[in-house]
Amino acid sequence: MSVATDAPAASADPPVEPSPSPARPWRAHLTVAALALAMAVYVTNGLWRDPYNHVLSDNVGDTAFFEWLLGYGVYTLGHGANPFFTDLMNVPWGVNLAANTSISVYTILFSPLTYLAGPQVSYVTILTLNLAGSAFVWYLFLRRWLVASPVAAGLGGMFCGFAPGFISHANGHLNWTAGWIAPLVIWQVLRLRQPGRWLRNGLVLGLMLAAFFTIAAEGLFYTALAAALFVVVWSLAGPVRDEVKAAFGTVLRAVAVAAVVAGALLAYPLYMHFAGPQTFSGTGYNQRYFAEDTAAYLSFPSRSLAALFGLGSELGPNRTEETSYFGVPFVVLMAVAAVLVWRRAAPGRKATLRAIMVVGAVFTVLSWGPRLNWMDAELPIPLPYAALARLPLFDAALPLRLALIVAVVFGILLALVTQELLDKRIDAPNTRTGLTVAIVAALLPIFPLPVRHQDRAPEPDFIANGTWQQYVSADGVLSALPFALNVTADGQRWQAYTMARGGAQFRIPGGYFLGPMTTGEEGREQMGRIGAPPLATDWLFTRAALYGYVTELSNADRAQARSDFAYWDVEAVFLPEKITGSDHMTLFRNAVEVTATDLLGPPEQVDDVLVWRIRPGVDPVDQTE
Repeated sequence: MSVATDAPAASADPPVEPSPSPARPWRAHLTVAALALAMAVYVTNGLWRDPYNHVLSDNVGDTAFFEWLLGYGVYTLGHGANPFFTDLMNVPWGVNLAANTSISVYTILFSPLTYLAGPQVSYVTILTLNLAGSAFVWYLFLRRWLVASPVAAGLGGMFCGFAPGFISHANGHLNWTAGWIAPLVIWQVLRLRQPGRWLRNGLVLGLMLAAFFTIAAEGLFYTALAAALFVVVWSLAGPVRDEVKAAFGTVLRAVAVAAVVAGALLAYPLYMHFAGPQTFSGTGYNQRYFAEDTAAYLSFPSRSLAALFGLGSELGPNRTEETSYFGVPFVVLMAVAAVLVWRRAAPGRKATLRAIMVVGAVFTVLSWGPRLNWMDAELPIPLPYAALARLPLFDAALPLRLALIVAVVFGILLALVTQELLDKRIDAPNTRTGLTVAIVAALLPIFPLPVRHQDRAPEPDFIANGTWQQYVSADGVLSALPFALNVTADGQRWQAYTMARGGAQFRIPGGYFLGPMTTGEEGREQMGRIGAPPLATDWLFTRAALYGYVTELSNADRAQARSDFAYWDVEAVFLPEKITGSDHMTLFRNAVEVTATDLLGPPEQVDDVLVWRIRPGVDPVDQTE
């Protein structure tokens, strides 16, 4: 496609017309890069102010999980561990990391920073670079393939990088904020039809797919679906059929090469994902619940300027999954933009626009999930996603996240209509002025606010100074109280910090991860769940921490505790001075201490924690004798 003409998408690479002078594009590139980085730092500034003691309050669990993965990256390099399976968590069964979001490429690339500064700093660094990189790469993509103006490409790119859905996912998800993956993959797909370069282009695409699979497998799946739908719809357009016929053989050979390369590199990760130990089907999340409310498209997100004036919405399942939330002004603007751009497009450009709009429409409907939801109420109206929900890959996806593809489509339309304005192709000055005002008025309410943060419990000296090694044998099992879960994640992140330092390591029961519904059984037929199936003893501590509930324990409770501790092979448990809950939740530390003392006897004061030794074969009530 010629950057400044109405030729079909992806019809020439590089552009057929002269590029601007070398100095000007680089000046524009640097400007957009600086703006994107500044915006990303602004969004994440709460973490940057104190990365060791601040945490994302809307998603403490995912923050701990990704910090754990970053720590495990250092452990993997230092101990030659399997990057796709670990026995350090969920003792005695372990965790299938290939079936989770293991971000293996990130954990290895950032392992030097993790080792030197800790998983906390690596986490916020990756989160910031993801947001900035997404905006910048989309800018480069739009500038290269669709618009000539750096202003139009910059505006569209910034929207793609900082759309409400991606700001929502900035509450913890290093995988979903890696929005730069989509434009790179689509860029390479468009290059597949270059004559004589099918081997090189197929090889590059295969390597990209293999690497990106370990960062954002679900996002890569959605990108592949969107790219395939675009290519099919575009290829069927009359004005580009000759071009399609000419490129068909080249593209087919390149795709075959990409499939062979990606298949070879991903053979083991895919085996682990689908058939490895502790694998499962689904995600543990209800797809009917994690579907986009149709009214959410017209609502404003909770982290936006509109929300400051009480216009934010609570239609999402949680604040990390507000994947559309464009607001009425912006949705209306996109409808107007689509009409304006279509009317002024030449036949070749209309083939591109039609394909883009079909992708947007299809993904909008699919994002609504198996049944139609309106204003937080599920209606008895089945939708197309119901036919897909049980298919492989779709069964492990959450339909509302498909709205992120719609955000990208809107970003493209925003860039195209801005180019129309800058080219003054809209004849009436009043219309141009009105459209400019409309763009500002539509974007201003959804301008993002920084992600929310809160204080979290500091790492105890008992862990940081290595005192824990006096209470646990080599590779023994140690647990913080309460046991590690998504809403009580301290024990998991403290294990992460220990892994990041190298040296001796302990294992933990439980943890925050996705695993099979039951333990000890293998097979993809098992449904997924969040964390390990709870036993009676860890539920005692979890209930005390979350609700302050303390019950009078019986000999049966102590016998159950003896059995559960033997099952986990726990050698010691400890209780820090402070425990962290999600979303500014107050956890009841005193209730945990009372429960532990009643169950295990008086604790030892060691550094800044209380420690209870667990000696196999001794009744917990007698352990201090």
